[in-house]
Amino acid sequence: MSKKELGLAVLLIVIGGITAALNPLFLSGVNLLNMANLIGLFGIFAIGQGLIIITGGIDLSVGSMFALLGVVLVDLLVNFELAWPLAVLAVIGLGLLLGLLHGLLVTRIRLQPFVVTLCGLLIYRGIARYYTEDSTSGFGYAGDIDTITWLASGRSFGIPHPFIIMLLVAGIMAVVLHRTVFGRYLYAVGRNEEAARHSGIDTNKVITGAYLLGGALAGLSGVLLVFYTSSVSPSSFGNFYELYAIAAAVLGGCSLRGGEGSILGIVLGTVLLQILQNLVNILGIPSSLNFAVMGGVILLGVIADQQLGQRKQRIQLSRAQGTAAAPAE
Repeated sequence: MSKKELGLAVLLIVIGGITAALNPLFLSGVNLLNMANLIGLFGIFAIGQGLIIITGGIDLSVGSMFALLGVVLVDLLVNFELAWPLAVLAVIGLGLLLGLLHGLLVTRIRLQPFVVTLCGLLIYRGIARYYTEDSTSGFGYAGDIDTITWLASGRSFGIPHPFIIMLLVAGIMAVVLHRTVFGRYLYAVGRNEEAARHSGIDTNKVITGAYLLGGALAGLSGVLLVFYTSSVSPSSFGNFYELYAIAAAVLGGCSLRGGEGSILGIVLGTVLLQILQNLVNILGIPSSLNFAVMGGVILLGVIADQQLGQRKQRIQLSRAQGTAAAPAE
């Protein structure tokens, strides 16, 4: 565990303790299970966002992707009566396809990730609304979805399935990021894409790979979110969820400059974000201020990241000057 992750874990304990002191119901079984469910739902796509941020990119289209993927999933299950395994695979495949599109636009046409995904945010939401004629879609009397409903929103051993799935995803992505060549390449590209290219790394494939993983995890999250809400309103489903993902990644130590971050940090950031949401509710702060709280959290995270970056640069410069000033033997 790095110093950042250790500090975040301590902060979690402190804020959790304060929240529990203000309202003992924070530690009730119902509240903890509800939090675990939300941590699982948001943690999965936050991990995908974190991988993209590590490369120096960003994905603003996640929330709108959920709207599009959600209406497609409901349509496949209800109107086309497709078997649920095929429907789920189709939705995750669509997420992969959208991630691939983002990656190719960023790497091949050299568009800025901000522009590409901002356009995606508008396009996917618009397609979802047109596809359903702006009406809410639900499962109604769809048959043969009991199994997928249980898998997506049920519990095993008292633990919500989204939380278990998030832990599995986090474990796999931790191995990919911290124990594989691809993971090392992600960090290298994020720190300095030009230097990584000159060292022989195919930066286009690495960046596209990050967006592919982000798209696949968005597809998986989209499936879980649909069964969590049981319906999809294309005009509001997934609204601003990209902010949750960015906030969790930034809180978890992912630098928006790229080249920094960890899976454990992103998971801890997601947990901290949910505890802060709980604290907001306990303090009686209006829910309409939730986005203001998230904006403040992202701002504080970016300021802290900038200050840490500047401190690191000063230390490195000081060491370099000390080495240069040392007399040669």
